[in-house]
Amino acid sequence: MDWLQALLLGLVQGLTEFLPVSSSGHLAIGKALLGVEPSEDLIFEVTVHAATVLATIVVFRKQIWQLLCGLFKFKYNDETDYIAKICLSMIPVLIVGVFFKDSVEAAFGSLLVVGIALLVTALLLVLSDYLSSRVKGVKDYRNGISFWQAFVVGIGQALAVIPGLSRSGTTISTGLICGVKRESMAQFSFLMVLVPILGEMFLDVVGGDFAASSVGVLPLLLGFAAAFVSGLFACKVMIALVRKAKLKWFGLYCAVVGLLVLLFLA
Repeated sequence: MDWLQALLLGLVQGLTEFLPVSSSGHLAIGKALLGVEPSEDLIFEVTVHAATVLATIVVFRKQIWQLLCGLFKFKYNDETDYIAKICLSMIPVLIVGVFFKDSVEAAFGSLLVVGIALLVTALLLVLSDYLSSRVKGVKDYRNGISFWQAFVVGIGQALAVIPGLSRSGTTISTGLICGVKRESMAQFSFLMVLVPILGEMFLDVVGGDFAASSVGVLPLLLGFAAAFVSGLFACKVMIALVRKAKLKWFGLYCAVVGLLVLLFLA
C-alpha cells in the first residue's frame, strides 16, 4: 500500500464510518478498486478506525467530560447509569473479539461477504424506518435507553464486525426497532464503540502487531489523518440525519452497492 492509496482509503473510512453504509465494506471495495492486496493483518483497518474514534471524542467531548465528572462523584447518577449501559452493550462484541477473531479477520478478504452483508444492511435500514414509526407507547427510560435495549444494540454491534454490515446502521436500526428515540440513539451508537476500538488498538501495540505489520509508517499516518478529518465532518452530518432523515435512502444505496459487488463477482 502506497501513500496515495492510504490517503484515499482513509477518506473512505472517515466518510463512511458514521454514515450507515459500512466503512469496512467500503474499505474492502476500495482496496479492490485501487489494486491493494488484502493484507494478512488488519493494522491499517484498526488505525483508521482509531482515527474515527478520535473524531467521535472531539465531537462529543462535552458529553464525555460530563460522563467522566459524574463517574468520579462515586455515586449512582445519570452519568454512571449511562456508562453502565455502555459497558453492558460492549459485552457481545467482547465475546466475538475473544472467540471469533480469526473468523472475522478471514471475512475481511471476501467481497462476497461484503456484497451479501450490504444487502442485509439495506434491509435493516428500511425495516428500522418502517417499524420504528409503528412502535407505540415508547417508555421514557433514564438517559433515553434501557439496559435491555442497550444489550440488544450491543448484539447488533457484535454482528456488525462482519465487513459490509454497517456498525452505525446496525446499532441505530436495532435501537430504533427496540423503541429507542432517535435523539438518544445517535449519541449512544457513537459512544459505545470508543472502548472496543481503542482497546483493540492498545492490544495491537502491546502485542507488537504494529511493528510486524506489512503496511508502512507513512501510509498509516496519512490514512489516520485522512480518516480523522473526514470523520469529523461525517459524524456531525450523521447526528443531524438520524434526528430528521429517513434511513431508507441509505438502505437503497447499500442495496445498489451490494448488488453491484455481487454482479461484479458473478
